[in-house]
Amino acid sequence: MFLFLAPLLLGFALVGASAFTATYSRWWGERAGEITTSVLRNFTGIPLWLFGFIVGWLQPAPFLLTPGSVIKTLGWLLIIAGAAPFLWGHLVLGKITHTPSVRDKLVHDGLYAYVRHPIYSGGMLIAAGLALLKPTSTVVLACAFGYVWLIIQARLEEIDLVQRLPEYRQYMQQAPRFIPRIGKKGP
Repeated sequence: MFLFLAPLLLGFALVGASAFTATYSRWWGERAGEITTSVLRNFTGIPLWLFGFIVGWLQPAPFLLTPGSVIKTLGWLLIIAGAAPFLWGHLVLGKITHTPSVRDKLVHDGLYAYVRHPIYSGGMLIAAGLALLKPTSTVVLACAFGYVWLIIQARLEEIDLVQRLPEYRQYMQQAPRFIPRIGKKGP
């Protein structure tokens, strides 16, 4: 029943390994570092964890709670609320979302003035919404692992970002990681 975890967790590990663009570029040169990051993230990691999640979603499993209309509505609201920063963050970052480079510039305006990782903040809301939409043991477990992975991935990326973008360290002091401060904007 839990075989879906193998591709899910392997995908998370490969995407995690993609967070070290500066290191790969130092080892193998800038272009090879970018290619390594892109292959780990876009061509192996993301497809694997997505496959694992879909298998977990489709797998017959016991419901942990009865998904009534209120729970499903809340699930959809969380998915919609999460999709906004998730999609907007991708649009703002553009190409650097999927092919980071040692020549990237720090983005700290728009949503990024309020949180350092709006894409991951949105992903967390989406994961919570999906878990409510289909609260089976496999989906809830996949979403819980995804939530934890987003926290770990953000920390791994920040190690790399501090190396690639020296001003990122100051930005970390100004903008929270996932949840915006009420009434206070970052940089």
